[in-house]
Amino acid sequence: MGMSFSTPKIMGILNVTPDSFSDGGQYAKSDSAFKEAREMVKAGADIIDVGGESTRPGADLISSDVEIDRIVPVIKQISQNLSKPISIDTRKAAVAKAAVAAGAGLVNDVSGFTFDDALLEFCASKKLPICVMHAQGDPTTMQDQPKYADVLLDIYDFLHSQIAKLVAAGIPKDAIIADPGIGFGKTLQHNLTLLNKISIFHGLGVPILLGASRKGFIGKVSGEQDAQSRVGGSIAAALTAVSQGVQIVRVHDVAQTRQALAVWQSITLGLFDGA
Repeated sequence: MGMSFSTPKIMGILNVTPDSFSDGGQYAKSDSAFKEAREMVKAGADIIDVGGESTRPGADLISSDVEIDRIVPVIKQISQNLSKPISIDTRKAAVAKAAVAAGAGLVNDVSGFTFDDALLEFCASKKLPICVMHAQGDPTTMQDQPKYADVLLDIYDFLHSQIAKLVAAGIPKDAIIADPGIGFGKTLQHNLTLLNKISIFHGLGVPILLGASRKGFIGKVSGEQDAQSRVGGSIAAALTAVSQGVQIVRVHDVAQTRQALAVWQSITLGLFDGA
């Protein structure tokens, strides 16, 4: 979508759902969702990721029609009023079609294009940029004792295989982003290992996205049970990732993350042009 990854980019999370794990219901109405998107852009978001289905651990599948009703009015408002790219967070082809028609330009699939074969066909036909994520199991069952032979290599192999499948289907490799899927079928140790060695995924040859914001592992490490109070831990995870070259961080707290990135960039990269 014309984005450069010479410096890290922030993807702002906009959940238009009644039941997402940390902000469910806050932006379920299109007016409140648009106001939040506007605030995120003002705070420095480079892209807005709109989701109409909760994929928190234990979440149930909802119909495409319900998801479409939630996301289309919001995406239309954003696309008509804010000059920022929009991604649609969905597993379903019907939802992606409606979102793209409303103004979305990237498809972010938490199932890694394993849930709905028609979604890959649609994205390939439109040559859409996509994000392929790893998840072990589906949201309903994914935290039921997840196991790996080697969490880093197993996820790397999955993403490598899916990227090859996407390219073979007609999606240009330079239109693909990969996400190791923090919290999606992973234990605390799995998540910490992925963050500690996330640079391995650069071997895939595509930009890497980290989605660790406010997630449960931060609560386990810090003892903070309130997801909305995990800003500090979320920023720590984001800075760990960008220090290893990760190009995109997907976050709830855009202003705080932008401030942290500005300081980090000034210290480590000398990117400061002020007096």
